Amino acid sequence: MGAVYLVRHGQASFGAADYDELSDVGLEQARVLGEALRSRIPEVDAVFSGTLKRHAQTAEGCLASMGLALSPQRLAGFDEFDHEEIISRFDPRFADHARMVEAISGAPDPRRAFQEMFTQAVARWTAGGHDADYSEPWSAFQARCLGALEELTRRLGSSKTALVFTSGGPITAICRELLQIPVSHAFRLNWTLANCGITKVIYSERGRYLSTLNEHGHFEGPRRALITYR
Repeated sequence: MGAVYLVRHGQASFGAADYDELSDVGLEQARVLGEALRSRIPEVDAVFSGTLKRHAQTAEGCLASMGLALSPQRLAGFDEFDHEEIISRFDPRFADHARMVEAISGAPDPRRAFQEMFTQAVARWTAGGHDADYSEPWSAFQARCLGALEELTRRLGSSKTALVFTSGGPITAICRELLQIPVSHAFRLNWTLANCGITKVIYSERGRYLSTLNEHGHFEGPRRALITYR
């Protein structure tokens, strides 16, 4: 059996001009994750990542803490979906980022207000009734993510171990397929994925199987403040 460890990136900069940048918390999450993996996974055959900045920063911090000199192989198939397009298709007013921030900031709980709006936007995207509105419909996004996993295991060969630094969307798409969860329920997984949490997929010539989902025990106990979800 081979093993692929899908790592969700560290906390990004929610509400900042550049979301695709790890926050200070995100950088610390990557470091602590590396400490936890150093003894847990002593031998890693390859490292992969999406092409986003937050993927690269998470990989850099984690691998440095693990003491691994491997350079990540970039696979765009592990990139996140375009959340800005999904939001703007749901509410065209929010094509203007500043306008969205202003509207959300006026709510009693801005993070909750954003999550409620984003949940509705994602439901519209995944439902399949408006595919022509999106440059990458849900069906195409899921096919891309599954294709990236296929490409990764092909490059790895049998009985190897890989780390993959990616986002919550690709992890959700892969787990939804492996568990055969209805598409309408897929993002119930996504909303609970912790930053720098680990999802393990095992593979062989017989197929691919979900082994563990969203492990983040390395942040529990005295490091509980490092548990974040965006």
